[in-house]
Amino acid sequence: MAALPAWAGQTFDAVKAKGFVQCAVNTGLAGFSFADSQGKWTGLDVDLCKAIAVAMFGDAEKVKFTPTTAQQRFVALQSGEVDVITRNATQTLLRDTQLGFNGAGVNFYDGQGFMVPAKSGITSALKLDGATVCVQPGTTTELNLADYFRRHKMTFKPVLIDKLDELLQAFASGRCDTYTTDASGLAGSRAGQLSGKGDYVILPERISKEPLGPMVRHGDDQWFDLVRFVLDGMIEAEELGINQANVDEMLKSDDPVIKRFLGVTPGYGKAVGVDEAWMYKIVKQIGNYGDSFERNVGKSTPLKLERGLNALWTNGGLMYAIPFR
Repeated sequence: MAALPAWAGQTFDAVKAKGFVQCAVNTGLAGFSFADSQGKWTGLDVDLCKAIAVAMFGDAEKVKFTPTTAQQRFVALQSGEVDVITRNATQTLLRDTQLGFNGAGVNFYDGQGFMVPAKSGITSALKLDGATVCVQPGTTTELNLADYFRRHKMTFKPVLIDKLDELLQAFASGRCDTYTTDASGLAGSRAGQLSGKGDYVILPERISKEPLGPMVRHGDDQWFDLVRFVLDGMIEAEELGINQANVDEMLKSDDPVIKRFLGVTPGYGKAVGVDEAWMYKIVKQIGNYGDSFERNVGKSTPLKLERGLNALWTNGGLMYAIPFR
């Protein structure tokens, strides 16, 4: 296990003192964390990082993004280079126990899939026996791939490339028969880097559970609590019907639950060590979870993702905020 930084346990205070939140993000995944030609970052994971900054400083721009590959992200967190991972990272038992991380909630429920060129005519992952597979090393994806093929008594040849752009280039050029990662990542790459480079089909099978969400180091419960409840707060806001468009109107609500949530009645802000209006400011500047989902990956975006498992629990999904009480 890598040595944790000497100041683990004071992350909350260190972030406050330096005046910004440093987040590990993907090097470029449309809908999740993607920088345009001006260096402006957008995406579901970027919104979460910005929401943490709003809670700490009242300002969504008090952030710095560190683009990381799958291999680099954990080293960046362990070493203290970043304060939190907000980068389509799967939470697992060994990442918690051996790497010394805490998963602070799930902001996207996913599953691993496969993508193939439409012209291949392949319609199922079970038809991939003997395939050459593009995959990023150091990921749960790589392990799940081996397990899946072994379980179905199939063989494959991996092409391991760490940098996503280079991996997708290899896939687009025909070096691999298929590319595998989380289904959301497949959709993001198809809408982003692979756009205009041919027609690609995402096969129907999902071969794993991939609960993606923010991660922090062990040893600072206050920082963990803040990150966790920022995410839960965005989900809770959607549950309460509070969104970016109506949050100012909701300040006038007589509902005691809404008054406490938006800080009109104090308590929750003090509990996590920030301004009482933290959730009001997050919804005002970033939106609730549904606002962020639809803006970044929803049906009107190039990714065209349905809410599916990421719908609220009241709508048949898995999104369920820990109660604000």
